[in-house]
Amino acid sequence: MQSRLWWKAALLILTLAITLLLPWWLGGAGTFTAVIAFPLPLLALMVALAVICWNLNAARLRLMLDGRAGRLGQGGALAIEMSSKFALCATPAGGGGVATLLWLLARRGYPPAQASAIFLVDQLADMLFFSLMLGVLVSLSMSGLASWPHQTLVEASLAALLLALVVFAVVIVWLPWLLRHVSPPPFVGSGPRRWMTRRLLRCRRTLASTLALPKGVLMAIFALCCLHWLARYSLLYLAVLGVGGGADWAWTFLVQMLAMAASQLSVLPGGAGAAEVSVGALLLPLMAREQAAAAVIVWRLVSYHLYLVAGAPVFVAQVVGWWRTRANQSSPRP
Repeated sequence: MQSRLWWKAALLILTLAITLLLPWWLGGAGTFTAVIAFPLPLLALMVALAVICWNLNAARLRLMLDGRAGRLGQGGALAIEMSSKFALCATPAGGGGVATLLWLLARRGYPPAQASAIFLVDQLADMLFFSLMLGVLVSLSMSGLASWPHQTLVEASLAALLLALVVFAVVIVWLPWLLRHVSPPPFVGSGPRRWMTRRLLRCRRTLASTLALPKGVLMAIFALCCLHWLARYSLLYLAVLGVGGGADWAWTFLVQMLAMAASQLSVLPGGAGAAEVSVGALLLPLMAREQAAAAVIVWRLVSYHLYLVAGAPVFVAQVVGWWRTRANQSSPRP
């Protein structure tokens, strides 16, 4: 157990080093000067946007739960959001984020199978937003109204992302049919198969009940989703402005979407390495090398390192609270 913790800590330290040193190496000697010269008011605005994003997601979680996990105020929802985001950023492929969300909701008496449906609703709202944005960006690119670097690569990437979103949506809609007609792999036994089927069906029922919320609540959930991503994906644009670059907002939004897809190829937490290289490469045609590298460093400081630094104490507090509760429950009563 201890060796696993040391291995995870070493992996996280390697990730932090890569996210800072890789852009520095790619940008050259002028990167340090560009980072130091970054305007502090603009950096404060970026931090404020990150805090707003946490609160928007916390409010969205409260609406999705609709009182089904007990009384949950903004502070409690914010603690769940920050703990989940910390785990997301600290684990490979972000797998710890979902597990932490399910664990924290289970502590409030909300079953994991139903909590996974809440996560699915959250992902569906994200999918709808990105599908709409992808449609707009694809239309701008293919109609010639917007001319971006690497035009052919951009169009192919946008089309692939849009296709992936459509396939995922179709799988969700046809889930009952798939469970009835698609045979599982031969190495999966009947016991695990029944267990997974029950969980999927419970998840789908909770998803249906969540989607059956009043239309006003669903619209509010989607509005909070849109505000979150518009604010979150404005961070790179502000970083580019701070280093004196000339990329427009739509291009930096698209760059972050493509970087998010590329980061899935990295085995390190936070998509380290792939995110920095992809963003830096897409910014290079529009600005100097040291400017692009400095923009990537500042962007990662606010969109990744800040999530780790601010979320770690909240996550530790949640774990300590759980440990104390468990110790009190297991201690013999006089």
